[in-house]
Amino acid sequence: MAFYDEIQAQLMTFTYFNNTGWDYAVAALVFLGLFISLRIFKTIVLAYLNVLAKKTKNQIDDYVIGIVNSIHWPYYAFIAVYIATLFLTIPDTVSQGRDILLIIFTGYYVVKALQSMVDVYIQSYEKRQKEDAHALHFVGVIVKGALWVLVILAILANLGINITSLIAGLGIAGIAIGLALQNVLADIFASVSIFFDKPFKRGDFIIVGDKMGTVQHIGIKTTRVKALQGEEIVFSNTQLTKAELRNFKKMQKRRIAFSIGVTYDTPVAKLEKIPDTIMKILTAEKLAEADRVHFKSFGDFSLNYEIVYYMLDPDYGKFMDTQQSINLAIAKAFQKDKIEFAFPTQTIILDK
Repeated sequence: MAFYDEIQAQLMTFTYFNNTGWDYAVAALVFLGLFISLRIFKTIVLAYLNVLAKKTKNQIDDYVIGIVNSIHWPYYAFIAVYIATLFLTIPDTVSQGRDILLIIFTGYYVVKALQSMVDVYIQSYEKRQKEDAHALHFVGVIVKGALWVLVILAILANLGINITSLIAGLGIAGIAIGLALQNVLADIFASVSIFFDKPFKRGDFIIVGDKMGTVQHIGIKTTRVKALQGEEIVFSNTQLTKAELRNFKKMQKRRIAFSIGVTYDTPVAKLEKIPDTIMKILTAEKLAEADRVHFKSFGDFSLNYEIVYYMLDPDYGKFMDTQQSINLAIAKAFQKDKIEFAFPTQTIILDK
């Protein structure tokens, strides 16, 4: 016991840089204890938690474990050193440098964690919606950049640098860049608007002015549409947000109305039969919902019938297939009943 008392007395009397030997001994023990504890946490506890997380259906625990697992050994060693030095009396400059290093290390891993959170959200969105989220990727890049800017500004502020003028300079630079790239930025923010407002998405059939087609790709600056003729139409995103746009994919049902005409010499019995014949044809179509068929009017050279039905699928190709099937069925039925379609004719009467 006297031996330990003698060692403690020697440590208490030994002084170096305003710290006794006992202070250094306590700091060393704290460092070793923390370092060993963090080592056990990193290699054993975290590995065990990772195994448990993989067994659960919840993805949040996998995300948290992944973030903690991404922390490298230098950070653990620094934390141990940082806490150990709290038991020592150190110069203000060293203390300030230690605090700045803590901000840098911690800020780095916080930003990495938040960036990982942004990436996980974007990936989960793409899996749920089964579409490319180009605008969301762009927003993610802005958020990631803003996080780095905030961390750098925090570090500079802790270094005693006046960041007010720096922020003002960044604002002026941002305005200058915005003016130089206003057309490009307008398209980019229009892409963000399209992403959040969702007036259309990939696979929708849209009409913009006199152009129509199926949306193939929604990019940061442009949207590409495949026209019915097969060519690709490229719209700027700003143009699409400003134009009057019709999206046929949004329709639950499409109302279709068309007319046919038969000749004036058609017998009345056959005229009365035509609505029932066409209604049966409409009813037989799987994607068509029959509405009405009427003898509408006496035309200049034909007896006109109006036919109305609802298309139950918004796809334009399927609509054309259905309309073609109806037209062919009407032609066959009229041929069977010997009913003639009317075409423009003129009757000239000569008076002797």
